[in-house]
Amino acid sequence: MHPTHLSPPSVLNLISQAGFVAQLVLLILLAASIFCWAIIISKWKSLKIANEQNTHFLETFWAGKNLDEIVLKSDKFPHSPIAQVFNYAVKELKKLSINEASSRVEEKIENIQRALLRASNSEISHLERNVGFLATTASAAPFVGLFGTVWGIMNSFQSIGVTGNAHLAVVAPGISEALITTATGIAAAIPAIIAYNFFLNQIKKIALDIDCFTQDFINIIHRSLTQGRKGL
Repeated sequence: MHPTHLSPPSVLNLISQAGFVAQLVLLILLAASIFCWAIIISKWKSLKIANEQNTHFLETFWAGKNLDEIVLKSDKFPHSPIAQVFNYAVKELKKLSINEASSRVEEKIENIQRALLRASNSEISHLERNVGFLATTASAAPFVGLFGTVWGIMNSFQSIGVTGNAHLAVVAPGISEALITTATGIAAAIPAIIAYNFFLNQIKKIALDIDCFTQDFINIIHRSLTQGRKGL
């Protein structure tokens, strides 16, 4: 008779036969990974649209003849952070009377600068929403997986102590089951950290674009106020 060869258990079999703690760890990591991928897809789309609409809005802004014309056209760019900052600043500007004495010009400029800063912070905060979860997953997932591994190996050694059998064929399935949690933790962490760094750089670029725009817009408003006329 030929010796019987046992095929190694599949990953699904190991998971189904794993203990409660290991399965709980795997469930947590799976949920975190799914949420991360949802954030990655959503954030990638939103940042792509934001960059595109920022570019188109800036083209419209510099081609515009006056503020009222640009405000009307800015409705075409609802996902542009720069357009939203511009609209917020214009609302603040309309609250001020540009026909007052020139001694009030600096005060008006300071009010507009504060409005631009508030709007910029609000837009950046919106872009950063949920990105922090990627960083949390990237740093925590490997340790969560390692916890499952340590727990599984500890159970394997307890089984050795109870049965008195330390043969590799006995402990290998338990150790394999335990190591799956570490592999799952790393698998959840790698895309999370890559996406986090990518999105962070994209948001920094948009923040820089907003800052450059606000400086240009302040200069334009300053010239308009000192010359005592409306518009660009």
